[in-house]
Amino acid sequence: MNGVHDMGGMHGMGPVEIEQNEPVFHSKWEARAFALTVAAGFHRKWNIDMGRYSRERMPPVRYLAASYYERWLFGLEKLLVEQGLAAATELESGHAKSRWGGTRALGVSGVAAYLSDRLKARLADDVPPKFKPGDHVVARNIHPVGHTRLPRYARGRRGLVDRDHGVFTFADSNAMSRDKKPQHLYGVRFAARELWGPDAPERDSVYVLLWDDHLDAA
Repeated sequence: MNGVHDMGGMHGMGPVEIEQNEPVFHSKWEARAFALTVAAGFHRKWNIDMGRYSRERMPPVRYLAASYYERWLFGLEKLLVEQGLAAATELESGHAKSRWGGTRALGVSGVAAYLSDRLKARLADDVPPKFKPGDHVVARNIHPVGHTRLPRYARGRRGLVDRDHGVFTFADSNAMSRDKKPQHLYGVRFAARELWGPDAPERDSVYVLLWDDHLDAA
């Protein structure tokens, strides 16, 4: 979707502030929000792409004012309500009003196995690639209303397939309908001047991970 989260190439956002010795979490609530999001995914009510899409639906003004983990918390609350694990009134009050039957809890002993299973991103499906390293491609100029991993700055731009990473779940369809739609994922190199115009450094390039359905032959 063409939301405020897709900031690549946008002006007026100010400099990137690099914090020296930045901690993983700046406060305890951030660590808790992250842990709750991961643990709630144990119920298999959503996938990682649905999680990304939940955060993308944060109202633009609120999104720009929010911190990173405030966005995560917003997405978690939206998923909990949409998938029937909590009621909006319960989140607002902070008190449970119903007993939610049929749910399991992620115990300490199950954390390692659960996280290991989540890291298995590559698929074993025998899907032929549409492209190979060295092929010239053009990113499709699409503007879906749902989730997409194709950034706006690359749409309609010409690039070169640098490598084929193998078969992966197609994030766009997985976020919207849970359809894994297995296909090849490529590292595509775009010249900086192709993306940003003649004022960009001549030798610079941007590498973008894109699927078969994001690309056409150039």
